[in-house]
Amino acid sequence: MPGNGNPEIKYTKLFINNEFVDAVSKKKFPTLNPATAEKIVEVAEADKADVDIAVAAARKAFAIGSPWRTLDASARGKLMQKFADLVERDRAYLSELESLDNGKPVGDSDFDIGCAIDTIRYFAGWADKIHGETIPVDGNFMTITRKEPVGVVGSIIPWNYPILMAVWKLGPALTSGCTIVLKPAEQTPLTALYLASLIKEAGFPAGVVNVVPGYGPTAGAALSNHLDVDKVAFTGSTDVGRLIMGAAASSNLKRVTLELGGKSPLVVCADADIAEAAEIAHGAIFNNHGQNCCAGSRTFVEAGIYEKFVAKAKELADARKVGDPFQEGIQQGPQVDEDQFKKILELVDSGKQQGARLVTGGNRFGTKGYFVQPTVFADVKDDMRIAKEEIFGPVQSIFKFDNMDEVIVRANATTYGLAAGIITNDINKALQFAQSVQAGSVWVNCYDAVLPQTPFGGYKQSGQGRELGKEALHEYLETKTITIGLKQKI
Repeated sequence: MPGNGNPEIKYTKLFINNEFVDAVSKKKFPTLNPATAEKIVEVAEADKADVDIAVAAARKAFAIGSPWRTLDASARGKLMQKFADLVERDRAYLSELESLDNGKPVGDSDFDIGCAIDTIRYFAGWADKIHGETIPVDGNFMTITRKEPVGVVGSIIPWNYPILMAVWKLGPALTSGCTIVLKPAEQTPLTALYLASLIKEAGFPAGVVNVVPGYGPTAGAALSNHLDVDKVAFTGSTDVGRLIMGAAASSNLKRVTLELGGKSPLVVCADADIAEAAEIAHGAIFNNHGQNCCAGSRTFVEAGIYEKFVAKAKELADARKVGDPFQEGIQQGPQVDEDQFKKILELVDSGKQQGARLVTGGNRFGTKGYFVQPTVFADVKDDMRIAKEEIFGPVQSIFKFDNMDEVIVRANATTYGLAAGIITNDINKALQFAQSVQAGSVWVNCYDAVLPQTPFGGYKQSGQGRELGKEALHEYLETKTITIGLKQKI
């Protein structure tokens, strides 16, 4: 569903206390169109002073007796449903705005927004279903538990799925009764600011949601270190995740949820249909331009079908349409910015130099913007950089394996543990792999099937805590135990 490529930019200021305002410093920063490397618009740049104001607004909105804290739980759910309705109403506009700022094809942006709407509605349904328990205890007591919102949440989101990642943070936080200060990625601030306008239109009280575009070392660091922030929820790189965890520990020991990097294995067994397996593996790495933390970036193929699979992988990569994200039929737009573009090509060069077989691609696409050719490497060895480092781009690395015991060991030989997949018609192999691989999500005969109802998060250095599903609510709730002494046993 291509658009005209020129959506009106309606909001470029910070959103604090239900108003769009300039940064205290009056500073602005440019956001670029990655398809052309040209400036779209300048956006207000938040730093510590602005974060302080936003956190104060969120703290006031969270105060006992405030309109937000006294709102019925069912009414919270209705506000969220209204928010979802407004996102649905403006879906076409948001799709174009997302593609302009991020570079993904408009159809992909529209798909993301559909997922975001489903996520808001899923969490809205939880609003009046969060409750404690009555616990039978020893002695002459009655004990109950209450589930209470953790407080002010600092949410820091990445640029690869701007709207979807915003909603993954807003959904469980709002349904739990928290207030939020959201920092979008500096590369992609525009749709977060528009979502803020819909939050206000839906009728959320002032201060419940605040949006502060800015840079990680300034606005992000201020949120992570802030003494009045009770929790930080971050999606991004493992290196930045370490910084956020350190800041949380050294400030007020605030709670932290981290959804970080990945180097996820996808195992293709010899009993699989080669054409179907190649299609699944192609989508696992090339969807969203490879800019996906759980991308299937290590494709392990059993020896008996290896060369046939490689040939099919080449065919699919060569057929992939790269270009202007607003043109009909385009499957892959540009990478998000110059830094990411250069990083991908540098890692591709390392694959060539270290002896991987370049099957197709391996260079920039075109002469303008941040486009990378869909690239396939075969005969990749486990010690190569492209086997170990997160490329975050359209680069498929194909490895050969001989048996399940071997491939499970190799699949787990990484510091990451976000996701994994296996394609096989043998249920025993599928279950052996699913139970043995160290990953937060395991997909069998599919890949990247992330749904609002299913918890998502990683093992090892892929993070801690879970997004989505019932488990996500636990990250935004405190459990209070109340024990009442009784005059007589009942």
